[in-house]
Amino acid sequence: MKKSSFVAMLMGTVSGVLFALGMCMALIPEWEAFQPGVIFGCTGLLLGLITLIVWRKMEHKQPIQISGKTILTIIVGVIGALALGVGMCFCMVWGKMVIGVVIGLIGIVILLSLIPMVKGIKD
Repeated sequence: MKKSSFVAMLMGTVSGVLFALGMCMALIPEWEAFQPGVIFGCTGLLLGLITLIVWRKMEHKQPIQISGKTILTIIVGVIGALALGVGMCFCMVWGKMVIGVVIGLIGIVILLSLIPMVKGIKD
């Protein structure tokens, strides 16, 4: 394993755990830890961004160029993830299985559309 991959794996794991713990703290009312949860979640997001920057620097890659395509890709990814999550909430929290499955499938299709959007379609 390359050193850059190992460092990215460790930093990514720590940032993911911080983000997940922060979201649980913020969104589970029984824990009564909304403010610390937001701080933990933001710290996890920031560490994830730092992980990306450090990994790209260790791999001697160019910084990510912000373009219209990049912004569109991010927006489509966020919409797809939100649709999938809302579908799961309909199924598991609100007990509306049919509408939840339909919304979840729409989210999955949106997320799958990211593959040709990012990689393109080739012969």
